[in-house]
Amino acid sequence: MRFQWRFVSSLVLLVLFSGCTTTSSLVQRQTIRVFYATDRAVNEPSSDHSELYGGERGAVTYGVCDVGIPQGHGSAEPDMKFCREPDRKNPDSDAELQGVNLRSETDFFSELDQRIKGSPSHSLLLFVHGYNLTFEKAARNTALFFCDLGFNGTPLFFSWPSQGAMGKYTIDETNIEWSQTNLKQFLEALARRSGAEDIYLMAHSMGNRALTKALAELLHEQPQLKNLFKALILVAPDIDAEIFKRDIAPKLTDTGTFVTLYASCDDKALKLSTDIHGYMRAGDISKSSLIVPGVEIIDATNVDTGFLGHSYYKRSRQVLSDLSFLINMGVHAGQRRELESVDTSSGRFWKFRKEMRDSDPVLSR
Repeated sequence: MRFQWRFVSSLVLLVLFSGCTTTSSLVQRQTIRVFYATDRAVNEPSSDHSELYGGERGAVTYGVCDVGIPQGHGSAEPDMKFCREPDRKNPDSDAELQGVNLRSETDFFSELDQRIKGSPSHSLLLFVHGYNLTFEKAARNTALFFCDLGFNGTPLFFSWPSQGAMGKYTIDETNIEWSQTNLKQFLEALARRSGAEDIYLMAHSMGNRALTKALAELLHEQPQLKNLFKALILVAPDIDAEIFKRDIAPKLTDTGTFVTLYASCDDKALKLSTDIHGYMRAGDISKSSLIVPGVEIIDATNVDTGFLGHSYYKRSRQVLSDLSFLINMGVHAGQRRELESVDTSSGRFWKFRKEMRDSDPVLSR
């Protein structure tokens, strides 16, 4: 019976983690240029931009993506208005991948350096996606998040060889581990060659596995780089909670890295991942024992996260607003207006205020 339940849970998990999206054909679009690095294998040339990369492993390649999003797509920057109401139930439907252009490593870092130096903040935001995401979806997610966040730096994503298929969870688990070394090397290259004064790192779901370990290893070996990495943001991490608390978090906090972890009691995808693996995930805050010294834990249970409760970083205005204060203004949890502190015997964490739902005027609209 235990095996049968795990098998059934596996099937349900695949459905819950999947972020199937459709691209709407809106007429007026603005183009967001997003930089990328990927260790997906390059496919044969095709007229379809979405088919340049598949799910096979490959050497690291670099480039830029042009993503079209509706004119006036909103910004979550404090005190800015949403000019257009994005589709929060299916936010990815607002975006369209218009082009993918490969760059040599030299040209990539030269162009990235120029873009960063020309930006107001001289900073960059690197996003690492989670399970069941194609390269195309990763590009669209990054562009939309960049726009919603109101980030005045440069957007960038690292795309590891997720299969982009519901039935390939275990293959994705293997590939995210395989990509860790490549991601670590890319983080070092960003620190040394991008020209960024501040680097913000963010991962979702399974992507947290590689990003946390890669950064911890890099800063252990080269602690002189730590001041460049201003914040590490872990959203709904699909990581064994005990391993995170015992092995990963201390290595990160020992380097002085500013770590924020968003978790929820209502994340159905992570609860099923817990059943598959047998142990609670770090993105599930059902037990306060997850609290780790030096890590700001944010409980997102009170926000409207949709049925699955797993992709709230892009579906909730309230979470986007909080992320904007964190990234754009460097404000810690204790000073962010959407949050209230909760003290337990294990320590302190923060949660979104119950009275501030997504329907409330958290942002000026």
